[in-house]
Amino acid sequence: MAEKRPITVATGDGIGPEIMEATLNILEQAGAEIEPEFIDVGEKVYLTGNSTGIPQEAWDSLRRTKVLLKAPITTPQGGGYKSLNVTIRTAMGLYANVRPCVSYHPVVENKHPDMDLVIVRENEEDLYSGIEHQQTPDVVQSLKLISRPGSERIIRHAFEYARKNNRKKVTCLVKDNIMKLSDGLFHQVFKEISAEYPDIEANSYIVDIGMARLADSPEEFDVIVTLNLYGDIASDIAAQIAGSVGLAGSANIGDQIAMFEAIHGSAPDIAGKGIANPSGLLHGAIMMLVHIGQPEAAEKIHNAWLKTIEDGVLTGDIAKGKDAVGTKEFANAVVDRLGQSPSVLAPVVYSKEVEEKQEETTRPNYVPERELDGTDVFLFNNTLTIDEIAEKLTRAAEASHHEFVMMTNRGVKVYPNGFSETFLSDHWRCRFQPSEGKTETQGMIRELLTQIESEELDWIKIENLYRFDGKIAYSLAQGQ
Repeated sequence: MAEKRPITVATGDGIGPEIMEATLNILEQAGAEIEPEFIDVGEKVYLTGNSTGIPQEAWDSLRRTKVLLKAPITTPQGGGYKSLNVTIRTAMGLYANVRPCVSYHPVVENKHPDMDLVIVRENEEDLYSGIEHQQTPDVVQSLKLISRPGSERIIRHAFEYARKNNRKKVTCLVKDNIMKLSDGLFHQVFKEISAEYPDIEANSYIVDIGMARLADSPEEFDVIVTLNLYGDIASDIAAQIAGSVGLAGSANIGDQIAMFEAIHGSAPDIAGKGIANPSGLLHGAIMMLVHIGQPEAAEKIHNAWLKTIEDGVLTGDIAKGKDAVGTKEFANAVVDRLGQSPSVLAPVVYSKEVEEKQEETTRPNYVPERELDGTDVFLFNNTLTIDEIAEKLTRAAEASHHEFVMMTNRGVKVYPNGFSETFLSDHWRCRFQPSEGKTETQGMIRELLTQIESEELDWIKIENLYRFDGKIAYSLAQGQ
């Protein structure tokens, strides 16, 4: 008998314990060679005062097994609690979120019988880095961080996934018509890497029309690769139009560790009622079995699940008025069909795939020349007029060998030559560049801030402006 593979298991909150029990029973009956190590994470850990929701012993287990099967958890409202999912993904380097979305028509009613796509979502960066600040009473900011190495490895993962799984096309979703630097970088890296895969078709959409097409014609897509926020939204849209969010599982893949889960939440309103659908978590577990090199068990379970729903054994969320079964009854029905295959739905076949550690992204030897080109100074002001602020800033600029270039409010230029109709908040961005014949230095910027303070203006942050290899690397204002 083969040695069992240790895995870390988190039973979760709400419906989590029920669907995890059902899932593990199916895995055991299918002969999956796994040895679960159970950990406590989630709501009860949060409520002990642990803001991450993850105790040290859970981290130790995950580092030991390298694989986590996790049921949904509940993050308490308020109190500054951080998302457990985001914490695990970023701390453990789980950069790729992979979510297959497949139509099970006609068994599960939907409008897109030919839908069969996979969303590969960047998992660590973007707005989900959670770097936020309240800067004035009126204005908060959330920083969107996109890196070249992070973009390279998620895009390469998408193309490698497509190649390994006989997928023919990879589509990139971005919003680089507006976010020309952040989304622009992701799109540029996509173009560079797609050239290395001439056997795979590559195309891109602006994310709004891309999601509209996804909702209307999902059969046009094969593999989608996109940024964190867009991927989160797109994967729920895709799962729902495929039949139900409750059916979808996902994998979170890193260089060393992987986490597998359902994409839905903990559904506390139905917890303990025995009616939850375990299918999403089961599909996450199937992906886990493939990942750890047990495709035979994965194939047996997946085909038994297809046969079960094909036979009309459905939980209430997808029964649509038909007779529904509970969580345990559904799991037992899957067990009864182990070794069987569907006849209406297409059976699945999984190939042997040994766990591989993907080569870590290496930074290029070439480093572009960086030149300081000025600074944006952000002010808090709710008393002075635009002209009064500008008069003070002009004096501060002249005293520090700068030119006061322009001022914006919520990204819209209000000085010089602003419009009286522009709605204003108490948060102002003021752009300064060195006077003609001067080269910007950090010392000059410090002097600028000193002069701004002497004008009794309240600066709250700065952002230095750079050129890389002579090219401007900062955005212009709306209307500039």
